[in-house]
Amino acid sequence: QVQLVESGGGLVHAGGSLKLSCVALGFSLEKLAIGWFRQAPGKEREAVACMSASDGSAYYMEPVKGRSTISRDSIKNTAYLEMNHLKPEDTATYTCATDLYLASCAPHDFRLGTWGRGTRVTISS
Repeated sequence: QVQLVESGGGLVHAGGSLKLSCVALGFSLEKLAIGWFRQAPGKEREAVACMSASDGSAYYMEPVKGRSTISRDSIKNTAYLEMNHLKPEDTATYTCATDLYLASCAPHDFRLGTWGRGTRVTISS
């Protein structure tokens, strides 16, 4: 079965760091676009960061720019999102997704791709 499985979420104090993982089961991440998204209670899903399928270029949304890194480990077939200097507003369920091509980081552009179930991140003040 084709799956994406996230892990690494948890409770972190403001100012701390997290590294989220997204392992691909049943397919390779090597030539796919990767996106990390988050959804807070009562809010719509929003993009956090994404990586192109063609050259691996990374893009970051303004709320996390400068304090986040998206990456891919081909050997482990796993994508990562590392976030530093975490803020209470980073609290959300974080989900990874893949698609054949990267049109943009918008969740809408990954709608036909593969999505994980998400991992919960809570940042306390």
